[in-house]
Amino acid sequence: MKSKYLLAGVGGLAIILTFLAGSVLFSRPYTFHGSLIDPPAPAPEFALGDQNGETFRLSDQVGKVVLMYFGYTHCPDACPAAMTKFKRLHTDLGRDADSVRFVLVTVDPERDTPDRLREYLAGFDPAFIGLTGSFLDLDLVYRSYGVYQAIPVPGPEYLVDHTDRFYAIDPQGNLRLTYTTDTPVADLVQDLRELLK
Repeated sequence: MKSKYLLAGVGGLAIILTFLAGSVLFSRPYTFHGSLIDPPAPAPEFALGDQNGETFRLSDQVGKVVLMYFGYTHCPDACPAAMTKFKRLHTDLGRDADSVRFVLVTVDPERDTPDRLREYLAGFDPAFIGLTGSFLDLDLVYRSYGVYQAIPVPGPEYLVDHTDRFYAIDPQGNLRLTYTTDTPVADLVQDLRELLK
């Protein structure tokens, strides 16, 4: 008789332990795919002109996720690849894309006029935001976000060396993550949806 109670007790204990293990497994915090900034830091504020001549203030984007990339329209490789990834992200997010601002901040204000940015971004998605301004204004933004920008060989068709990363700002206005641009789209989609929760 004792063995029956012992078996029942062991069986019950196994069920409880299984339940607890499952609870721990499913209550683990989400693991982001980028470089997490923890604790979250308020994203440095800035105001720059967009491709439509309007002022874009970061503080006005509270409630949205802002995904930023620092690049330029004459870039031969990295920037078109980044904007193509933005386009895939925009598509794969579906309705959630309405709550994400995809932003290109120029590292080439000499050539990236509002008209040039508007024409360039229209080739990817007209909903994307292109920002420009004076070099002094932009340099403050570069420094605030730790972005490298340099023109190693000036000339009529110069190239610009620049940081090649994505920066994610959460709906509360905190800089939460940075990503290498080779981060898979599926991973970015998961992270952006998590930030929107």
